Amino acid sequence: MKSITRALALAGAGALALAACGTPPEESAGGGSDAGGASSDYKACMVSDSGGFDDKSFNESSHNGLVAAEENLGIETATSESKAVSDFEPNVNNMVTQGCDLVVTVGFLLAPTTGKAAEANPDTDFAIVDSMAQDADGNPIEVENVKPIEFDTAQAAFLAGYVAAGTSETGKVATYGGMNIPTVTIFMDGFVDGVAHYNEVHDTDVQALGWDKEKQEGSFTGDFEDQSKGKAVSDEFYNAGADIVMPVAGPVGAGTVASAKEGEGRYVVWVDADGYETNSSDPDAQAVILTSVMKEMSVAVEDVITGASGDEFDATPYVGTLENEGVGLAPYHDLEGEVPAELQDEVEALRQDIIDGKVTVESDASPEAA
Repeated sequence: MKSITRALALAGAGALALAACGTPPEESAGGGSDAGGASSDYKACMVSDSGGFDDKSFNESSHNGLVAAEENLGIETATSESKAVSDFEPNVNNMVTQGCDLVVTVGFLLAPTTGKAAEANPDTDFAIVDSMAQDADGNPIEVENVKPIEFDTAQAAFLAGYVAAGTSETGKVATYGGMNIPTVTIFMDGFVDGVAHYNEVHDTDVQALGWDKEKQEGSFTGDFEDQSKGKAVSDEFYNAGADIVMPVAGPVGAGTVASAKEGEGRYVVWVDADGYETNSSDPDAQAVILTSVMKEMSVAVEDVITGASGDEFDATPYVGTLENEGVGLAPYHDLEGEVPAELQDEVEALRQDIIDGKVTVESDASPEAA
């Protein structure tokens, strides 16, 4: 198989103009100590992005890692849920003031706030999900007390694009994002390249709507909150003939699920977590989720907290890949019958080819392993 390469120019993050107040920190205290030496006087804290901890996506998955660490290590925890970008700095400062030993911030948009807080508080450890720390101008910076937790999701999204192209009955699939930032476009890059790879292998012409990887331009709703925008853009894609849509927009993706429910033969590729599992209370939603591009954020967050609580914190970036199972493709669940067995075998072989370096998935948005 041929290598897939690309040269991308990434757009920077814009600010969200939303007016709301942050949620006061919530605490819960554990007890005892674990075999690795973590004790109940260690305090790990977390600040969410504006999607909140119940977003069925990256905030919720990261929070699950904090909860698991509390249960398994017997440590104390606290959380602060952001409702808008303006909440980031006061929420992070709240955690520092509370005496948190480790503050985990969730999401690329928190990178400048994390960098500022870490430099001002060298005795507090920080970790950030989906980014490095940044300076006030949005430039990545290395700070000794900040551990990046990043994921090369282009690899898993490449597999999802291949599956979508091979499963589509209309010959059209689509993707869109919440904002044009690297942690969103990395999914879109991988997805459209996976479609292109399927076309190359099978001599087909499945179209990928919503993202031009060469121009780094495409469809975005502008935030990670307004589900009505997700439904509107998804309605347009489905009406244009796409039968599979991948939203990369946190809670906004629920609008895509709502749109898919309204028509026959409409399916969704979820991201970050296994959307089938996170929608367990909604069988109608489960029925339209083809698969999910997963980032194992809960495992990564728990691992970082475990190390830090045992005096093993370091700023070496964690990078999740297909090889270390930090990213992956979720099962097809109820829709396994819609994915031909031969295609499933191809996807598994492609996964191994990416791990072995036979197929190269490249994106300027992909984090570099240390």
